[in-house]
Formats: sequence, structure tokens, C-alpha cells
Amino acid sequence: MDKGNIHDALLKELSGLDCLLISYSGGIDSTLLAIFAQKALHERAKCILFDAPIVPRRAVNDAMEIACKFGLSYSILPFSIMENEEFRKNSPNRCYICKKQSARILREQAEKLAISSIADGINASDLNEYRPGLQASNEKKIIHPFLSLGIQKTEIRQIAKKCGFDFWNKPSSSCLASRIPYGDEITLEKLQMVENAENMMQDLRFSNLRVRLHGKIARVELIPEEFEKAVNIRHRIVKLLQECGFSYVTLDLKGYRSGSMDEVL
Repeated sequence: MDKGNIHDALLKELSGLDCLLISYSGGIDSTLLAIFAQKALHERAKCILFDAPIVPRRAVNDAMEIACKFGLSYSILPFSIMENEEFRKNSPNRCYICKKQSARILREQAEKLAISSIADGINASDLNEYRPGLQASNEKKIIHPFLSLGIQKTEIRQIAKKCGFDFWNKPSSSCLASRIPYGDEITLEKLQMVENAENMMQDLRFSNLRVRLHGKIARVELIPEEFEKAVNIRHRIVKLLQECGFSYVTLDLKGYRSGSMDEVL
């Protein structure tokens, strides 16, 4: 399917709905979906942005700015996932537990707003990764328009670029809990350490990155093209990450990749 046909197919898919509530994060997937839903459904498309300690503050702020820029109708809901003991235990089923709770809140919100359908930005590329949360979304009848049309992540970026949206090359973001190895308890302190460290790395103008937490060791994932830059300023990086609470700082030579904590499964 060429890009023009994907564009039209997505609009047609969304136009067939009476109304839609979108699980919106400000990432490229949910943002493009929200913009197309607004184009297809106008005021009958609404967004929910979750605010929780597992979501980076920068991501929440970016999401609000993007929503305002494109005139998206959105509400922010607090998400108290850290009160869930099973989630904090951080089993490989963690994402299912989280999505189950967020999907329930979305369903409750949709009922309050008399909205029949809920959608998220899951796409065909996500099937190549470990995604236990997808099952939880399906159990709550959340639809996945990109997935239904077989649209890949690269195609989403290409559509956004063709439409002239400046977020087309925005780096992927994810839950901060994904930086903590399975079996290690998730705490607010650990989440804050990771968030502060990644903020500092972003301030140094590194692009796609993750700071994985292994006890007091920071395992930094960067794209290989930025390895040399990191080595050249390694003393500064070590100082900044030690200020975040890490004792040791390492560079992962495999480089940045989504879901690297799943490699042990």
C-alpha cells in the first residue's frame, strides 16, 4: 500500500466510527492517530493523557504542547499504577498489569463521555516486540487502527513527514519502568534516578537513548553513531549521572534498542 493509499485508508477506517476516545501519549503513533481522528470525526474525537511517575515529565509536557499546537481535545488523568503491589514487583507480566489498569480507566472514561470506541497507537511493528500489554488492551476491546491496516512504524513516520508534521522523526519514548530489570522492585527513587539521568543525556544532545538501571550501575544505550561523542565527554557524563545517584556508568556496546530488558526472557 503506498503512502497516499495508507492516508486515505486510515481516514476511512476512522470515519466509520461514531466517536472515539484515544489513548494519547504525545508519541508519534498516538499523535498521528489523534490528528487523523480529529480530521475524520471533528469534535467526536477526544484524547486521554495519563500522568504517572512512570511517565517522564518531559513526555507529559511535550504531549500537552503538541495537543495544543494541533488543537486536539484532551484531558489529563492521574494514573496511580505505583499503588499496585503486583506492578511494583516487576514481573515479566508487568506491562499486562499496567495496561489492564489503564484500559479499565479508559473504558470508565469512555462510558462517562458516552463514547463507544477506544483506540491506541499500536502498530504492526509492535508485534515484533514483547508486548504483553496488548492482550490487556484487547480484553477491554480497545481497537488498534494502525494494526488493523497493517501499518508499520516506518510508514507512520513517512506519513507524518509527508503531512509536514515536525514530530515525524521524534525519538520513541517508553515507560520508565522498562529501564529496571525484571524482578527488581520498581520504586519512585529508581524511576527518578533514571528520569534525571536521561534528562541530562538529552540536555547533552544525544538522540535515541536509554539509561538502564542495574543496582547502582547505569547502562547507557546510545545509537552507535554517537559513541565517539560519548567517549569524548565521558568525564562529564560520569559526573552528571553520579549526581543522579549512580556509582558506576557504562556504555552498552550493542547500542540503543527498544526493549533490551526483554532479551533475558
